[in-house]
Amino acid sequence: MGNEKAERIQTSFLNAAEKKALIWLAHRQPRWMTSDILTYIGVAGAAICALGYFLSNYNIYWLWLSSLGLVINWYGDSLDGTLARVRQLQRPKYGFFIDHSLDAITVCLMILGGGLSAIFKMEVAMMILIAYLVLSIYTYVCTIIKDEFLLTYGGGFGPTEFRLIIILLNTIVMYTPWVTIRYTLCGYEFGVYDIVGFAIAVILWVMWLVQFLKDRSQLAKLDPLKPYCPEKNK
Repeated sequence: MGNEKAERIQTSFLNAAEKKALIWLAHRQPRWMTSDILTYIGVAGAAICALGYFLSNYNIYWLWLSSLGLVINWYGDSLDGTLARVRQLQRPKYGFFIDHSLDAITVCLMILGGGLSAIFKMEVAMMILIAYLVLSIYTYVCTIIKDEFLLTYGGGFGPTEFRLIIILLNTIVMYTPWVTIRYTLCGYEFGVYDIVGFAIAVILWVMWLVQFLKDRSQLAKLDPLKPYCPEKNK
């Protein structure tokens, strides 16, 4: 079952502007730059993001490093496929395999980094990671079943929008120190951004549920339940 013919569904808020920017960047890449190199640059950006989060325990302004890592991750992760298409060098099966195998690593790095930071508790980070991976698995299942690769959930939120939200949160944390104050409720310590992280996890689960119910209804019509005929089983 190939996925190279799957239609890419991208309806995020920034999609049109981002597509133009990526094509502009692709035409200006040096000849030695390849899609594989860009994919690994994306992974390196995730590692830098995680490192910045960890170092924020010592100085909150290390979150600027995390935000830089997110920009580098966007550059590599978003540009690799565009470069291949601009140069007419697509390798659909290989590209899908490498890109999305390493995507799982990059997401784990960034969210685990967040759990080791001064912002989120690790259990909150794990809630976000679990919800994200469930959405990712769902996306890959639909790629096989429906020949659609869904890149946008929640009406207009894709990976780029989520990166920008995280950069915004990093900036708010650095310049509004009160948000790092810890509170205790029923013996459990938490901060404002633990609540934000919990809300993000809930939103991801709601996105999954809404899309699941929509696709379940469509697939039930395309593949209806057949009446049981005992005679055929004799």
